[in-house]
Amino acid sequence: MAILSALATEVLIPVAGIIGIAFAVVQWVLVSRVKLSPAAAAAGGSKNGYGDYLIEEEEGLNDHNVVVKCAEIQNAISEGATSFLFTEYQYVGIFMSIFAVVIFLFLGSVEGFSTKSQPCTYSKGKTCKPALFTALFSTASFLLGAITSLVSGFLGMKIATYANARTTLEARKGVGKAFITAFRSGAVMGFLLASSGLVVLYITINVFKLYYGDDWEGLFESITGYGLGGSSMALFGRVGGGIYTKAADVGADLVGKVERNIPEDDPRNPAVIADNVGDNVGDIAGMGSDLFGSYAESSCAALVVASISSFGINHDFTGMCYPLLVSSVGIIVCLITTLIATDFSEIKAVKEIEPALKKQLVISTALMTVGIAIISWLALPAKFTIFNFGTQKEVSNWGLFFCVAIGLWAGLIIGFVTEYYTSNAYSPVQDVADSCRTGAATNVIFGLALGYKSVIIPIFAIAVSIYVSFSIAAMYGIAVAALGMLSTIATGLAIDAYGPISDNAGGIAEMAGMSHRIRERTDALDAAGNTTAAIGKGFAIGSAALVSLALFGAFVSRAGVKVVDVLSPKVFIGLIVGAMLPYWFSAMTMKSVGSAALKMVEEVRRQFNTIPGLMEGTGKPDYATCVKISTDASIKEMIPPGALVMLTPLIVGTLFGVETLSGVLAGALVSGVQIAISASNTGGAWDNAKKYIEAGASEHARTLGPKGSDCHKAAVIGDTIGDPLKDTSGPSLNILIKLMAVESLVFAPFFATHGGLLFKYL
Repeated sequence: MAILSALATEVLIPVAGIIGIAFAVVQWVLVSRVKLSPAAAAAGGSKNGYGDYLIEEEEGLNDHNVVVKCAEIQNAISEGATSFLFTEYQYVGIFMSIFAVVIFLFLGSVEGFSTKSQPCTYSKGKTCKPALFTALFSTASFLLGAITSLVSGFLGMKIATYANARTTLEARKGVGKAFITAFRSGAVMGFLLASSGLVVLYITINVFKLYYGDDWEGLFESITGYGLGGSSMALFGRVGGGIYTKAADVGADLVGKVERNIPEDDPRNPAVIADNVGDNVGDIAGMGSDLFGSYAESSCAALVVASISSFGINHDFTGMCYPLLVSSVGIIVCLITTLIATDFSEIKAVKEIEPALKKQLVISTALMTVGIAIISWLALPAKFTIFNFGTQKEVSNWGLFFCVAIGLWAGLIIGFVTEYYTSNAYSPVQDVADSCRTGAATNVIFGLALGYKSVIIPIFAIAVSIYVSFSIAAMYGIAVAALGMLSTIATGLAIDAYGPISDNAGGIAEMAGMSHRIRERTDALDAAGNTTAAIGKGFAIGSAALVSLALFGAFVSRAGVKVVDVLSPKVFIGLIVGAMLPYWFSAMTMKSVGSAALKMVEEVRRQFNTIPGLMEGTGKPDYATCVKISTDASIKEMIPPGALVMLTPLIVGTLFGVETLSGVLAGALVSGVQIAISASNTGGAWDNAKKYIEAGASEHARTLGPKGSDCHKAAVIGDTIGDPLKDTSGPSLNILIKLMAVESLVFAPFFATHGGLLFKYL
């Protein structure tokens, strides 16, 4: 028996969740102390009276106009983001209702809508609850997952738009103050999301248990809907937000920087508000939903496999909740790590920003390793068995510790490799910047080569973690390795959300006409944020690969496929079509960004040509039209890629059966991961190569600059091509591979019973 009792488990998980939510609220209160009204800002006292006051005079801290302007701009960004998300959620809500009905009808029809108890699939000789009720509960958990996903994205966006102007104002007091404000705001989002995901899942399990009683097989099968709900909303959030933000970004950059030679985020640029709104709806709301989806799915995959292993058969509640306990420990570890960044260490110079963020990753990973060791010792019996494709495999508690730990450390390796390839402190990005000497074409060639090359080490890291964790604990090992990678999600999200907040802060500084020194500080925060955003995307893609494989294993077990034979024609056709899907999906999202950007460029050009005094700064640009172009394009264009991902498993499973579907899932996983990593890193490298030239921090960078030179223009073109790669196609692909797998798992009982219609009648 495990040392930790079932009662202790029932207390520990919700307590960790509540602590996480409380910590998020405290961080939010600290951020809100930075005032956005001139009177309150001036009244904010100083530590030593005279010294601070002199600095305030020098940086224009007492300039009321600046504070008022910042508040106005923040308000415009916040309104734009809120109205876009409400519009998006209306469309997504319709989809959610229709899909909930589909889930109920498909799963209910497995036993012909009968209300009689069924013999269990795995626990021989026992009876399980009727399939009709599993359909009902799966639908309920789908809706719960979807709503939690939408709420977490929305709250993240609200926090980011609340914090952006406050970061700008704090930048007047120095880079350290601005860093703490941006990072704290990121932490609010990270902890809210990690904790609410855990608490909602835990409550759902306990409520469902009231009906299911001892039928844990049916209970955890119905819980998989939670992961499906979370991820399907994330897909629309990521694709819709990605199209929005990049249409505005590309339009603003091409006309503003390349044609008109005005700086980034210049208030004369009509697309500038849409660009800053986009950072919040794409990079914050979309990414929040995405990582919530990964977290929900990896938990569901682990729970499904555990329910048909000795934990489920012997009704060992503590062992069953091991995945949730790992996440609970993760919240406490991330809390300690965040305090180190905000309260125990201070940033004094620009060059300390990036190391401070990287330190967060290393500290949280090291502490988490200790945390996993303790919880594995407390919560797991010394020996237990895990379901392994029809047989039970004996595993020890230390074996599971290694599975989680290897996922955790593989995540860190992927993060650091991504950083090496996308940070302008290292040679790969500097080489890309150097290639701009001979124009945009060589820049594009170097950038593509960098992206392809950056795939090598992450894939080896994923491969090793898959082999080791599968050898130790079969598919359950892979599911908990994915959870290991996501166990420090609160810190990962804080670092990730910090990037767009800093980016917005820089935009607000430029639009409010603040001094050059403040813009330099926000640019330094933003450049570090760009790299850490790339690290966050690396984590998301790496965990998606493991989660998808774990879900694939759960699907194959649930659908009763004993072996997936690649040489069988049914499987092979699935494999080759599955490998094509990420390309089809990327083509759709890239084209959507391209066509929306085209409209945006034409509109920005039209305004520069027709509004009198716009270039001189006397005329006012029409920001609202640009916001409308982005909104309309993203709502319209997010539907086809979403439909492709959601319908593929349903069509393949129903018409071709589970063998072909398992081929499709394997193919999409294998090709999707590669494209996602290379797209994200290519885009990140082009962006930072441009920033490297703009900053002119080293002798080499100065020979390529200044802003507006031919070399810089070539870098801007590279950055513009990379925008849809790194912020639309790349990040959405990891949702594609997870979502198809979790959807197949939810519908597995239907496919196993009624699937493969074509092969039945041919």
